Amino acid sequence: MHPLISASRIAHHALGACALMAALLGGASAQAQSANHVTLYGLVDLGLNTVSGLASNSGVNLASGVMEGSRWGLRGNEDMGAGYRTVFTLESRFEADNGILGNRPVSGLQLPDRLAQASLLGFSRTSPLYPTYQALVTGVGSGISDKTLGVNLAGRLFDRQAFVGLVTPFGGILAGRQYTPAYEALATFDVMHTQSSLSPGQLISVPFGVDIRVSNALAYRIEQGAFSASLMLAPGELPGGSARGRMWGANGFYKGSGFSVGFGYNTRNNELGPRALTTALVGLSKQVGPGEIIASYTRIEDHNPADLSTIAADLARAQPTLPAAIAGAVQSAFIDGLRQESNLFHLGYRFATGPGTLMLSYSLLNDKRIANSDASSYGVAYSYPMSKRTDLYGVLARFRNSNLSQIAPGGGGFLGGVTSSAGVDSTNTAVGLRHTF
Repeated sequence: MHPLISASRIAHHALGACALMAALLGGASAQAQSANHVTLYGLVDLGLNTVSGLASNSGVNLASGVMEGSRWGLRGNEDMGAGYRTVFTLESRFEADNGILGNRPVSGLQLPDRLAQASLLGFSRTSPLYPTYQALVTGVGSGISDKTLGVNLAGRLFDRQAFVGLVTPFGGILAGRQYTPAYEALATFDVMHTQSSLSPGQLISVPFGVDIRVSNALAYRIEQGAFSASLMLAPGELPGGSARGRMWGANGFYKGSGFSVGFGYNTRNNELGPRALTTALVGLSKQVGPGEIIASYTRIEDHNPADLSTIAADLARAQPTLPAAIAGAVQSAFIDGLRQESNLFHLGYRFATGPGTLMLSYSLLNDKRIANSDASSYGVAYSYPMSKRTDLYGVLARFRNSNLSQIAPGGGGFLGGVTSSAGVDSTNTAVGLRHTF
């Protein structure tokens, strides 16, 4: 068996890898019909979604992407013979409820209290400068939330994936916008396959605890028997040096009889060059009784958050009379407030019950910083197939927030954002329809 470009052993687990697997392996069966093969594919997911504990917008909403983000795409391949093949994927997201290309969190532009209140950012209420600090924090926070809180805020046509690749008998190389190795591992060892608010990734969404996709990426992928792996490098392509914004990652998976194990790792530098977000994960799955138990452990560290190095300069330009020390203090406060050091644990069980599938999920985020913003989620989801391409689903999830934690449930295609204030819990209920084509 030739080593192939994809990690097909994890394709049925990893949402991010599904389109890739179909592009790379699906073409093999099509080669008998044509050496050149292009497929239009997609998914439309629309449901009724409710989230409690929000400052506003807590009613019933029609939401796109409750289980999976709605999308359409093109994938294709050309068989060149002798084990060589070119492949491509272009995949675009859309919102089925309004037709646009991106979305904002359920809670809107609200930042968590620990980033919106000067006292929680380290500025004393007794200081005579406190009103000044609070005004500056409010302004900076509004700018940060406007630029970062949402999905596909840049309005990219092919935000989900855009790559071309060459398959060889010795593995394959992909170039373009792709899913990262750590995210593929997180998705693989997620009982929800990244679907719904019960996915463990929901607990690390504000700020992001894993880079999901990366642009300008070069990846090498290989599969040999029960083993598959990938290695990725994405230059930051920023002025001032090759280390700025650079990201690299790797993953590996082994699938045995009735079980699988694997790991994933990403690390990214910020815009100045120091190491920023780093995500490392190990996971396993095993057939137990009538279903499959899945567990994972993820370590998240970010001591030099990206895209915050210009806050002081921006404040100085906006307010020329503002002392440099105050502008610098505000920048330092936000950098410290967005640092991450946490452990994410996930345990789930999925099994068939009649024609449908029942999924039970529990996730725990253990924040190791002083804020101790621990959070957990637990609940159940059910999917009932009406046909091979259409299913009905239901989700019931509970999010528990401790201390300064403020996480609100999102969906497979959108962010939940934050609850009304620190420590407020939230419940998510959703029912909907999903159709693939």
